[in-house]
Amino acid sequence: MGKKNKKISKIKKFHKKDINNVTTVKIRVCMFCMFIVLFALVSRIGFLQFVQGADLKEKAYKQQTVNKLISAKRGNILDSTGKVLATSAQVDTVSINPTKITGKTDKETKSKKESLAHALSEIFELDYEETLAKVNSTSSIQTIAKKVEQDKIDKLKTWMQENKFSVGINIDEDTKRYYPYNNLAAYVIGFCNSENQGIYGVERSYNSYLTGTPGKIVTSTDVYKDEISDENGKYIEAENGNNIVLTIDANVQGIAEKYLKEAVELNHARNGNVIIMNPNNGNVLAMAQYPDYDLNTPFTPTTQYWADKWDSLSSSDKTEMYRNIMVSSRYDPGSTFKLIGASVALEENITTTDVQNDFSCIGYEMFAEEKVKCTGIHGNQTLRKVLENSCNPGMMQLASRIGKRSLYKYYNAYGLFAKTNVGLPEEINSYFYDESKIVSAELATMIFGQGIQVTPMQLITSISAIANDGVLMKPKIVKQIINTDNNAVTNIEDKEIRQVISKETASQMLDMMESVVNSVGSASNGSVKGYSIGGKTGTSEPRKHHEEEGYVASFVAVAPASNPEIVILVAIYDPHVKNYHGGQVAGPVVSKILSEVLPYLGISADKIDVSTNSNSTITVPNVENKTVAEAQKNITNAGLRCNFNLTGNKNEVLVTDQVPEAGTKLPNNSLVMLYTEENNVRTSTTVPDLSGKTASQAASSLKSKNLNINIEGSRYSNITRSCKWNFCRTR
Repeated sequence: MGKKNKKISKIKKFHKKDINNVTTVKIRVCMFCMFIVLFALVSRIGFLQFVQGADLKEKAYKQQTVNKLISAKRGNILDSTGKVLATSAQVDTVSINPTKITGKTDKETKSKKESLAHALSEIFELDYEETLAKVNSTSSIQTIAKKVEQDKIDKLKTWMQENKFSVGINIDEDTKRYYPYNNLAAYVIGFCNSENQGIYGVERSYNSYLTGTPGKIVTSTDVYKDEISDENGKYIEAENGNNIVLTIDANVQGIAEKYLKEAVELNHARNGNVIIMNPNNGNVLAMAQYPDYDLNTPFTPTTQYWADKWDSLSSSDKTEMYRNIMVSSRYDPGSTFKLIGASVALEENITTTDVQNDFSCIGYEMFAEEKVKCTGIHGNQTLRKVLENSCNPGMMQLASRIGKRSLYKYYNAYGLFAKTNVGLPEEINSYFYDESKIVSAELATMIFGQGIQVTPMQLITSISAIANDGVLMKPKIVKQIINTDNNAVTNIEDKEIRQVISKETASQMLDMMESVVNSVGSASNGSVKGYSIGGKTGTSEPRKHHEEEGYVASFVAVAPASNPEIVILVAIYDPHVKNYHGGQVAGPVVSKILSEVLPYLGISADKIDVSTNSNSTITVPNVENKTVAEAQKNITNAGLRCNFNLTGNKNEVLVTDQVPEAGTKLPNNSLVMLYTEENNVRTSTTVPDLSGKTASQAASSLKSKNLNINIEGSRYSNITRSCKWNFCRTR
């Protein structure tokens, strides 16, 4: 019994020990498994944190945040008087997410998509089948309409509300470019593409200033993409584009375009252009080209010239409608170019304006066995007469005396070998012969504007130097850049390039240019009543083997010739009329434009009436002891002009003396000098030698020196001797 109990006791002890061992093993196995799992988990977390952490963080950020762009408003383009020529208005872009447009069943989805396609095509005037194809697309997004105006957006929103459409249709803010004056200055302003980027004109060349910088909103969203408050959200304000102020005056531009269109159509010409510039600062007041186009619908031709052939043109050929020929095309300037050669001759002292028998014309000139014809037989001539007669042989003789080296030196000084950099895109340079390869025939023809080619902008810039006392100015089309956020103004300063010819030479050139317009001939078509106009006609022949280009009828003029404030160039290309010469075709355009532009700009009439009719003279009124304001009014009402220096109030300061004295007989528009107690200083002026000049030429010369003139005899006869104070005698 005792032995049995001992055995039982031993068995129990054995089982207890065994069970404990098994339990320990299990625990160890469990702990090992847990360790493995924990290690794997920690390893995974470590992998996610340190290996994939940056990438996952970026993905989470993208899922939980939304970036909304804030469109920057494109700057306006204004004329020099503040008229808005180009502006942007708020519009919208409509797009859809086709995969989000679903119903509970396939049938309901189909019906829903067809209904949406029908609504979109109707509201935005689109093709239904094309719109339905976009709605049924498997892509994530499809653009339906861009640059949509508010009335159509309102219709869409109303339809969405009525049909309980809240998902799958996007309406995003956008801007659209508008041009309030349609065709006005189209080739200066240019237009933008669908991405609101300028592709022509100032819209292109100043695109970086006009565009601005978009802003954005960064905020957090929940799983349903609804915005939630986020203290780390960012708001970056948009920087709007700058406003660009042009040198163009919309009124001057409108006048130029009106008469250019009339001339092109009247003369059945291919096209034409007008440039008007202020020679004193290089400001371009107008740049007109016709046929033109509407900036608001640039891809639809608005003139018959383009409409007749539009559908047959290739894409590259269609771009011709937008090309500004005033900076992007060259032409033979013809006889307008004679002014440059004449100025070189005067500056180099090769001749003077009125040397008798200086040049000879027998109706042609021989060069390299080639006969170059003239418009007539002019006989012996002065340089003035060569310009008045537009005599090619006379200019050819002058070229041989000047020589190619001197000519090219001055062509370069006039800026004719370089682009003007006026501020418009796609400007090209001139074409001239290689100086080393020039022979006598080429030298002879290029001085009267044949065989070489310049852009209209290059030519008017060089002629403006003559009108500006011989100083060449850099032309410019932009006057100011205005920051629309802080109203800071950046002025585009006038830039003097160089003194090309002396002031004395420039004055002599202006005198001869006025003679050209005053002479009996076609150049007189460019005259303007009451104003002294200087000018030169041009009729260039088509290049050899390019006869289809036709003739170019042109006219360049300065006004007033006594003190130029305007230079104008008119060119009419390929006129199909019997008389296609510059004086007949382009001259009247110059006259009509200046007749309106000069008074509009407040430029006073300056032409002295040199009529010999004693009844046309005016008696100078007595204005002594009157206020300056009253004296000025009395003299102006009498048909005269007055000049005075005054620092005080002209309604209070009295006139103490006048020259000429009261009772003197003067021609219309003559000058009366007024003196006051505060400014009684007299200045002396040397009367120039006017012998050999016509009465009209003498009047212009004296006018520039504030001297008056009375003429006895014919205004077209020559002065027989020097003038005394204000009396000249002609033959």
